[in-house]
Formats: sequence, structure tokens, C-alpha cells
Amino acid sequence: MLKKVVVIGPESTGKSTLCEALAKHFQCPLVPEYARQYIDLLDRPYIFGDLEKIARGQVLLEEQALKKTDKLVICDTDLHVLKVWSEHKYGEVSPWILQQITQRKYDLYLLTDIDVPWADDPQREHPEPLMRKYFFDLYQNLIQKSGVPYTILSGENKARVKRAIHRIDELLVKIN
Repeated sequence: MLKKVVVIGPESTGKSTLCEALAKHFQCPLVPEYARQYIDLLDRPYIFGDLEKIARGQVLLEEQALKKTDKLVICDTDLHVLKVWSEHKYGEVSPWILQQITQRKYDLYLLTDIDVPWADDPQREHPEPLMRKYFFDLYQNLIQKSGVPYTILSGENKARVKRAIHRIDELLVKIN
């Protein structure tokens, strides 16, 4: 009974750090955020058409990780993030992304709170507190509508990791 856990949240909320800690703790595959590596290779700003390519890359990385285990996979994002960014920046979403969102199933979302300091990064776009709150609310709303259980992770990194491990342990106990 393979379980898929997604860490999701606004920019600069510790998602990747959390994912690495969880994958190490559970000794399971980690699906990195494909957008980061894709954008790093671009010699121009990303455009609407890039978002579906990023989504396809994210799905491919996830499928590769799923082949490596039968227990647990930690995903550093899912396609909801691309949906949110696409709607926010371009006012539309690729039909392929929308279709994949309905088909891909997850078992738990860990939503990272905005209560950590902003860390500058060339790929990050919205450091303003109101925008961080705006995106947090969007992700929480999407997750609630999905019907998948979720937990909001607040506080410093150690507390987040401890709470996330506890929630994943609860998820894994249900399958044993």
C-alpha cells in the first residue's frame, strides 16, 4: 500500500528542506521540485508554455520515484502549484495540467506556513507578506477541496519536521 505525501506551500516556506529531512528519516524516495531545475536551465524568463513542460517533468520524476518503493514517496510539490501559478500569472491553465490534477492521487498534504523569514532566491517572485498569505490561502483552499487529509506545519524547522514525521507515522500505521 504505497503512500504519497506532498509538501506544498508558498515560496520560501522551507518545503525543500523539510522534504529532504523526511526522505532521510523514512529512507524513502524524494520527488524534487522539477520547476527549479527546469528554470535554472532557461536562458530567458519562463512563459506560459513552459508550465506544461514543467508539469510533465514533475509527473515523470514522480513516476520514477514510485518505481523505487512500495511504501512511501515524499513529493516536494504537486501540480496544484503549477495550477496556482498559471492562473495567477497568465489567467489560464493547460488542460493537461488540469486533467492530471484530477487523475493523480495523494494520501497526505503537509502545508508549510508563512511564519518563517523570506529567503531571497532568483526564482522567487512574491516576498510581500500579503502575497505570501494570498498564496497560502489558495493552497489551503485547494487542498481542502481535494478531500485529502492535510496538516499545516508552523514554527521553526525542527518542530515542523517532528510534526510531519508524526503525521506520516500515523498514515503508515493505517496500512500495516
